[in-house]
Amino acid sequence: MRNCKMSLALLAIGAGLLASTGCQRYSKSETYYLISNNLKLNYWKTANDGFVKAAADIGVTARLDGPDTFDPQAEEAAFEKAVAAKPSGILISVADATLMTAEINTAIAAGIPVITMDSDAPGSNRLMFVGTNNLEAGRLGGARLVFKLNGKGNVAFFSMPGQPNLDERLKGYKDVLSSHPDIKVVEVFNVKGDAGSAFDEAQRLVAKTGADKIDAFVSLESTSGKGIADVLRRVSATDRTLIAMDVDADTLKLVNLGEIDSTISQRPYTMGYVGLKQLAEIHHALPQHFGTDYGSDPHSPYPVFIDTGTALVDQTNVDRFMKSGSE
Repeated sequence: MRNCKMSLALLAIGAGLLASTGCQRYSKSETYYLISNNLKLNYWKTANDGFVKAAADIGVTARLDGPDTFDPQAEEAAFEKAVAAKPSGILISVADATLMTAEINTAIAAGIPVITMDSDAPGSNRLMFVGTNNLEAGRLGGARLVFKLNGKGNVAFFSMPGQPNLDERLKGYKDVLSSHPDIKVVEVFNVKGDAGSAFDEAQRLVAKTGADKIDAFVSLESTSGKGIADVLRRVSATDRTLIAMDVDADTLKLVNLGEIDSTISQRPYTMGYVGLKQLAEIHHALPQHFGTDYGSDPHSPYPVFIDTGTALVDQTNVDRFMKSGSE
């Protein structure tokens, strides 16, 4: 009887210890990296907030790395550095899919889970993409553009050709415009991650008149819209349409004022949060034969794509986004 009582006491103590520690599945020794470009942008601060919050929720370590400006080579170097540290997983927004595909495949072959977010590398062996359906985001903007131009006019796009997410958005716009031949895409300007160059180009374009007049400006990335709005304000070009991207506070303010017609929202916080949670789950349940091309595997344990959602924001609903804090 005494031994039985002692066993019960030990069980009770053990249960108490388990309760006090939470019997955690995860550990602070697990390190997960978020790698991207342009880390100085509010967009990436928001994405990292989600990443860090998910890490805090489950008790693991989060690291952020990558260049402050748009620099695909520096992003590649940051990714290589992360792989060398043998982390539990990497979440990356891909600036140049051609550059990063081999690097991602190397990490996967080494048993390191890699998920892309925001901008994909679909030709790589990454496990899944978490982020915006960029093709649909472009189609959403395209429908708004057709409505504002009443089916006729000249359009200039501001983008960074070669960056997968922006190329998909442009394709989405062009898909819609293909059935509206009187809307002409006259230029796709490469901002190269420099908002100042977007401002200068907008100044040049807004001066065009007659048949060459630019009737609408579309920013496919988050920095150009505000600069273009500044140019249009300076010359009182109220007869032009401007569609932006993302919902930082300054962009929302300009939508509210009517200086930007509309913008397309994304959810970078959700991308970061969900991305880390997915990596942690995968790290704790690696398949026996990890490293295959899951994108073409009909029996893959992973989804190809987790859509974090988009919405068109204009003066009719901008208040809701401003109140929520958005980015």
